[in-house]
Amino acid sequence: MSDGILPLEAEIRRLIARAGPMPVSEYMSLCLADPRHGYYITHDPIGSAGDFTTAPEISQIFGELIGLWAAATWRQMGAPENVRLVELGPGRGTMMRDALRAAAVVPGFHNALVVHMVEISPALQARQRRTLDQAGVPMLWHSSFEEVPPGPLIVLANEFFDALPIHQAVKQDDGWHERMVDVDGVGNFAFTIGPDAIPLFDKAVPPALREALEGDIFEWRPDRPALELGRRIVREKGAALVIDYGHATSALGDTLQAVGAHSFADPLATPGMIDLTAHVDFEALAQAAESIGANAHGPLDQGEFLWRLGLEMRASSLKRHATQSQIYDIDAAVTRLTAGGRDGMGRLFKVLALGHPSLGELPGFET
Repeated sequence: MSDGILPLEAEIRRLIARAGPMPVSEYMSLCLADPRHGYYITHDPIGSAGDFTTAPEISQIFGELIGLWAAATWRQMGAPENVRLVELGPGRGTMMRDALRAAAVVPGFHNALVVHMVEISPALQARQRRTLDQAGVPMLWHSSFEEVPPGPLIVLANEFFDALPIHQAVKQDDGWHERMVDVDGVGNFAFTIGPDAIPLFDKAVPPALREALEGDIFEWRPDRPALELGRRIVREKGAALVIDYGHATSALGDTLQAVGAHSFADPLATPGMIDLTAHVDFEALAQAAESIGANAHGPLDQGEFLWRLGLEMRASSLKRHATQSQIYDIDAAVTRLTAGGRDGMGRLFKVLALGHPSLGELPGFET
């Protein structure tokens, strides 16, 4: 730090001074993934000592059910002898640890596995290696999904897509203008809009949203991650499970948010020191994967999906051997994972599955 200014803040100010206001997507990318000062490069953000808590950290049941989903999907794929189990953004490795433990009951699954962890953060990679030290299956780490070698695969992505940078456009009387980050008259970061309307942008906005009012905000992510996921699924006859918070159908609104120390924060404050995310547009994600030939299943509310996978049965099994205090904790975790409302994840979080057309309906999505 110099004169109280964070190193990444100084770099962003330098870039804006040189080239003018930067798109929200560029600002978000720098805050999260700058190779020296990005939040995910320098932080272990998960848990009580971090900035937020994910579903796998709330209860072992979550990861266990996801592991059984993966094993059931592997069987549906014809139980290939060599399958890549890929996790995108694996956090502390908690979900994979619990998933592998639960899926060990499925004959042959562990013997067929090579686990591939896609993680850009050195701090989290180190934590994952410690968590999975006794996993008992071959494990490899990569900095991008493209590095995962070809072959049959099952991809898990829990709270991965919400951290991918978003673009934002603001409706004005002459069209849509990209939302930008600038330095205001008193020296603070502030949102502004680009001076010129984005050419032909109305055609990129979903038809149901084209009657937007002046000031409305439309968010989008580049299709490339979803297209790459769909391409691999189609080419390698695989499947993927995407779990994240967001909306089932494309919608207007500003969902960019920052979290630090388990509280909401100003997304333009302390760049590189707080987490930035935005809601996932599940309709757009599904359409991108389907455009390349994958089948989309869902999305379902997370609560509904977990009930379908047997959450109640697994919780009852755990409670049979638990103390009264442990029973209380199990019930509280189940409620948080499945309930709606401000403190529940059950409705805000959605689950989308993608699969090769030959697989038909995937586990948990049967009609």
